[in-house]
Amino acid sequence: MKNTLLALLALSLLASCSSKFDTSTNLDAENFTNYFAPSKVKIYASAADITGPHKYLGVVEGEDCQLKAHHAKPNEIIARTDARKKASELKANAIVFSGCTMLTGGSTAKQCIATTVCYGQAYYLKPTSTN
Repeated sequence: MKNTLLALLALSLLASCSSKFDTSTNLDAENFTNYFAPSKVKIYASAADITGPHKYLGVVEGEDCQLKAHHAKPNEIIARTDARKKASELKANAIVFSGCTMLTGGSTAKQCIATTVCYGQAYYLKPTSTN
């Protein structure tokens, strides 16, 4: 009797595992590409450090906003990452930061208590061939 119950239990578990289930998630390749895009933009200290063929793509800015008083103060690292993401959207693979500043009070957008903004120049560097 015990063996029969155990066998029926095992069969029901196997049958439930063998069913084909359709699942839906928010995971897709584009989400991963967008998430890791800033890491593909290399930071240079100055434009003079960029060697080899390159093209200037434009100015980008990134920001981090403190929405409420009990939230963390705006962070320069987050603002720089946001600028790198925007540079990546321009198809840049390099950035030179010209500076960051914290804006508070009347100088910030109405929804932020304080904002850190970082400015940079986006570049596309032609990949060097390795033979």
